[in-house]
Amino acid sequence: MSRSRRLVTAVATVVVGLVVLPATAAQAADVTVGLSDIKAATAASSSTLSGVITLRSTVDVQVDPASLKVKVDGQDFPATVKQAPKLDRKAMLVIDTSGSMGAQGMSTVRKASATYLKTVPADVKVGVASFANTAGVDLAPSVDRAAAQRVINGLDSRGDTSLYAAMESAAGVLSGAGDRSIVLLSDGADTVANDKARALQDAVAKIKAGGIRVDVVRFKTNDPDATNALQSFAAANGGAVVAADNTAGVSAAFQDSAQALNRQVQFSAAIPRALSGNRPYEVSGLAGATPFSFKRQVAFGAPVAPQPSPSSPSSAPATAGPPQAAGVVGLDPTVIDRTPYIAGGLLALALFVVLSTSLMPTLETKRERRVASIDSYVVGDAVTLSRQEMKAAQSTITAQLLDMGDRVMKDRKSTSKTMALIERADLPFRAGEWLVLRVVAVIVGAAVGLVLAGETKLLGLLVGAVLGLLVMPVVLRTAAARRAKKFEAQLPQILLLVSTSLRSGFGLPQALEAVARDAADPAGKEFSRALAETRIGTDISEALERVGHRMESNSMHWTVMAIRIQREVGGNLAETLRTTAGTLREREALHRQVATLSAEGRLSAYILIALPIFLFFYMMRVNYEYVALLWTTTPGLFMSVGGLVMLGIGIVWMRKVVTIEV
Repeated sequence: MSRSRRLVTAVATVVVGLVVLPATAAQAADVTVGLSDIKAATAASSSTLSGVITLRSTVDVQVDPASLKVKVDGQDFPATVKQAPKLDRKAMLVIDTSGSMGAQGMSTVRKASATYLKTVPADVKVGVASFANTAGVDLAPSVDRAAAQRVINGLDSRGDTSLYAAMESAAGVLSGAGDRSIVLLSDGADTVANDKARALQDAVAKIKAGGIRVDVVRFKTNDPDATNALQSFAAANGGAVVAADNTAGVSAAFQDSAQALNRQVQFSAAIPRALSGNRPYEVSGLAGATPFSFKRQVAFGAPVAPQPSPSSPSSAPATAGPPQAAGVVGLDPTVIDRTPYIAGGLLALALFVVLSTSLMPTLETKRERRVASIDSYVVGDAVTLSRQEMKAAQSTITAQLLDMGDRVMKDRKSTSKTMALIERADLPFRAGEWLVLRVVAVIVGAAVGLVLAGETKLLGLLVGAVLGLLVMPVVLRTAAARRAKKFEAQLPQILLLVSTSLRSGFGLPQALEAVARDAADPAGKEFSRALAETRIGTDISEALERVGHRMESNSMHWTVMAIRIQREVGGNLAETLRTTAGTLREREALHRQVATLSAEGRLSAYILIALPIFLFFYMMRVNYEYVALLWTTTPGLFMSVGGLVMLGIGIVWMRKVVTIEV
């Protein structure tokens, strides 16, 4: 009977062991203990050592006061535990924003951060740091939770992973006395640092030196390099590494880190002798059923709170690097972003060209244009000074640039059309000056595209250069068309004024002189030029015909035709001009009516043309990896080419549909 009882007891013991011990181990595995805010003070005959113990657990646990032991120089001293007093507490959320996170990962970050900010105690100052190609502090620690959430909501995913630089930047902001902690979320190893082992060592040393507790969320990664680095950060001062693959897991890990700040106790040990210099100490005990132990060094000898040095009793203390200014983005020193330098060089080149041409006395003045237009009709061997002779003070570089521009434009077939547009727009440029301005526009466009393109620097450079190449002709055509349209609108009123002058007894030249004197630009300037041509022998109808060609005005051509017919067959010129003015008025009214009726179609065409272009650039900003498939894969390249061809066909077709000739 006794043997049976012993057998039952043994079986029961095994069963209890199999059930209870794994549960206890699981509970122990869920508890992590951190040590921070170590202070060592020395009086005349005694010393004290104190610090803050932080407990991170999914269940409520406490430090067992009886198990807490403090050793200094290998000697035990009695320790007491009490509720931690109000501390200067700062925390940093260090977020991985590399391209591998993607839109889904960033959505998880936003939700988990919102959970953390709602759970963390109100007195804790929370800052934000992010890392991709470069790393830095996006928001210095503050109690403004809304500001922190806005910064996190504005983060997007792109680029590589500068993990070690991010941790150094965050540690620099958290320097100083008080409780310091970091919640790090990362999905991969550092891909930016040149010497990764040295960079990891420096980052861990800085975290240890600052007494910063690091809780790590390992997001969707089993990369050995990443796992080793994240565990090194967590082990520096008693943090935890939690693996999470979804939003719920990440949010739970962030919430546990926030709740840990509510589970802080202070320990203190009285040492009955005065200590000085660096001393090794050890703090050990039980948090629930979980044992913990910390071995550090601390400097005695002054009643201040020096930063602890990370080392075991046999190693030398490490020193913290210089803190980084809050709110300033910290760049990885191993990576130099040359984009600002390239863009600055391009802008400096453009500024030099502008200063060498546009701002120096090289442009043709209005008086010179009038004199040149008259000189072209002078018969004989008149001796006139060239513009180069008249402007001898012009710099050699400027003259060479403009002369080179003139030579290039002289051999182009489109130069005559360009000069006609410049003349119609009434711009004081000659061919060489216009070419220089176009070169400046290309340089500025390339610089702006390089700065705004983000990761796609080459694409931004090319797109900016193309836009710079196209913008000047578009501006020129717009200015010329606007001035010609204004001339067309003035012409009926001008003809009525000429008709009235003819009825009053003036001749046609006197009537045109009154128009040149009283009419507003551009009509006044164009008729003044026509009169200048008549004074040197040009027939008045030919001078007016040139005005029509210069302004590309069909109405002016019809007016000249009416004048020529009247001069050949006779009749009342005043009445003819009045009839022509009425016809032009009716035609202009019909134009406006057609423009009104076709406005909806034209607006639809503009929207349909601009929509895919706008969406392309918008998607490049919010989801670059998705759009990059259009030029990084073979199907994407075919789709891109096909889309551009169809967009071009659509533009031509819609222009034909909404254009109505009157």
